[in-house]
Amino acid sequence: MKKALISLVLLVCFSSGCISGYGNNESTDQTQKQAITVLAAASLTESFTEIGKKFEAKNPEIQVIFNFAGSQTLFQQLEQGIPADVFASANQKYMSDAIASGFVDAPKSKIFAKNDLIVIYPKSNPGNIQLLPDLSKAGLKIVIAAEQVPVGKYTLEFLDKTEGTSSNLPADFKVGFMKNVVSYENTVKSVVSKVMLGEADAGVVYLTDVTSDARNELEVIKIPTELNVIATYPIAVLKSSQNTALAQAFVDYILSEEGQDILQDYGFINP
Repeated sequence: MKKALISLVLLVCFSSGCISGYGNNESTDQTQKQAITVLAAASLTESFTEIGKKFEAKNPEIQVIFNFAGSQTLFQQLEQGIPADVFASANQKYMSDAIASGFVDAPKSKIFAKNDLIVIYPKSNPGNIQLLPDLSKAGLKIVIAAEQVPVGKYTLEFLDKTEGTSSNLPADFKVGFMKNVVSYENTVKSVVSKVMLGEADAGVVYLTDVTSDARNELEVIKIPTELNVIATYPIAVLKSSQNTALAQAFVDYILSEEGQDILQDYGFINP
């Protein structure tokens, strides 16, 4: 009697599809999203994250995976054969290196944004910094990015511009500034972090790194136009991409009016 009852229950379940793996299962009909991987400079973290979400909303079949790091690190990853679809650098050097190494076709590279340098210091202001000339005062702790990092190279170019100029800076401003440098970081975000944590009296970063959250912790000093160095950001689809059409669609969105508006909202300069 009991065996007959169990058999009846199983028969009903099979016919109605109540047992997992039987009957109509809608999940088997769902198509998996196609993913593209974007290697992007660390200074693009906030803006590209929003752009990625907007792009996915417009293209629900696509998933955008970001790898944010210093441009020099991203290029090293390309040399090591990391699978990726798009490369966005914070300077032209690493894009040119990618072209020379055969990772990118030169005509595919496009400038999509520009950026300014800015000086940051904690709101607590332990170094009593008020103006740009104060950065050369003895005893300060300044953090900048390493020379191989785009923002680090731009910082050195800015310092070179201070020599022999008619600005209001001391004649030995660059020498005094460099004596105060206590750390060279691998990303611009590391510079921001150390200043926010009070581990440095000041640092040089991009204007776009002073995000809404950072504004609660930091003060800024603008660098005069004649001394500032404009950062240039190129982007391109990688030749090794397994999803070139989708990757190009993402690049096109970055270059579109909507993509450019988002970048501008984060402080980037449209090219």
